[in-house]
Amino acid sequence: MDFSSINFLSVGVATVAGYVVGAIYYMALGKLWVRAAGLDAAKMTMRYSPFVISFVAEFVLAMVLYFVLDDITFAGTFSEDFDLKAGVAWALLLWLGLVAVPLTVNHRYQGASWALTLIDGVHWLLVLVVMAGIIGWFGPSVEATLT
Repeated sequence: MDFSSINFLSVGVATVAGYVVGAIYYMALGKLWVRAAGLDAAKMTMRYSPFVISFVAEFVLAMVLYFVLDDITFAGTFSEDFDLKAGVAWALLLWLGLVAVPLTVNHRYQGASWALTLIDGVHWLLVLVVMAGIIGWFGPSVEATLT
C-alpha cells in the first residue's frame, strides 16, 4: 500500500461532502427516520459525540474508498480512464455488495423496519457515490503522477 499516492485534497473534500450529504439527508428525513427506528422523539437528548464520530468515520470511509479505487486501476495510481463516471460506477457496485447486503441482513435480525433499511441504505449510497465521484474527478495526487 503506497501512501504517497493519496490525494489528500480529494479525500478531504470527499469527507466533508459525504458528511454534508448525510446532514442534509437526515435533516430532511429526520422525522421519518425517528419513526422508522422506533424511537421516541420526546425522550431523545441532544449529544454531540455522534456528530464527531460520524465525521471521523466519513474520513476513514473516504481513505479506504481512495485505496480501493486506486487499486482497482491495477496500476497503483489512477489510470487515465478512471474519472468521475468510473468512481460513481464503482461506488454503486461497492454499495450493493458491501453496504446494502450487510445492512439488510443486520436489520432483519434486529427486527428493524424496512423503512429504516431503505432510509439508511439510500444515505450510504448517496455518500459513497458523492465520495467516489469526487475521488475519481480529482484523480491521483500530483506527486503520484510524477513518479
